[in-house]
Amino acid sequence: MSERERAAVVESAARAGARVADEFFRTDIEVETKNGKTDVVTHADRDAQREVIEVVRESFPEDAIVGEEEDELKAVPDRGPVWVIDPIDGTNNYVRDIPVWATSVAAVEDGAAVAAANVLPALGDVYVSNEDGVWLNDEPISVSDEDDPEGFTVSPTVWWSFADRDEYAGICEGLVERFGDLRRFGSAQATLSMVAAGQLEATVTNVETNPWDTVAGVHMVRQAGGRVTDIEGEPWTPESTGLVASNDTRHEDVLAAARRAIE
Repeated sequence: MSERERAAVVESAARAGARVADEFFRTDIEVETKNGKTDVVTHADRDAQREVIEVVRESFPEDAIVGEEEDELKAVPDRGPVWVIDPIDGTNNYVRDIPVWATSVAAVEDGAAVAAANVLPALGDVYVSNEDGVWLNDEPISVSDEDDPEGFTVSPTVWWSFADRDEYAGICEGLVERFGDLRRFGSAQATLSMVAAGQLEATVTNVETNPWDTVAGVHMVRQAGGRVTDIEGEPWTPESTGLVASNDTRHEDVLAAARRAIE
């Protein structure tokens, strides 16, 4: 099938998974922990991922699946068609009744994303990207054209372990030294979507990221005219260490803030 057909399935699958997740939002749902007290999961995560996979399989039954939950692949293969799924990106927000969370789906071909959708049902927002551009609620969007650092709002994203909180502090210090304002939203996909929409100028982390937290949003930022690199300034890939996404007017300044954590 064509990239356009994959893009249509990306959006329909993300919407379907988001509907399942939204059914349980702000209900008395049981919360489990995985690798830490704030690394949480619910049956809504698993149910939503299964729904996304079911929609994908209707059109692409043989494609590989990378998914955060259950026994799906955990890394993006270098070759062939792949679907990258995060059923609830921002589960810690979700279980605290905070509406900033997303169901994320990306279609990848030979290691590169070709289409993506981030659906934020509690906010009523749907971000979609394909070969032609990026849209928020069917309206075309692009990165901010702000080039004055004092006008920048930047967000650190992807959480740090307790052992590395000094690095998080270093990044925050680097950001407040250089830029006008700071945010943290608790959902990497939502944050990357905001960069693509010009709602933020940049987002940074120096930690290794998971593909389900990043691939869709990275595609959106790039298609919206932004730049995404690793911590060293090289083009970002799912195997990269660190992620620095910006509107590309002051990318080197954002990189310098990100590197503050490891200097």
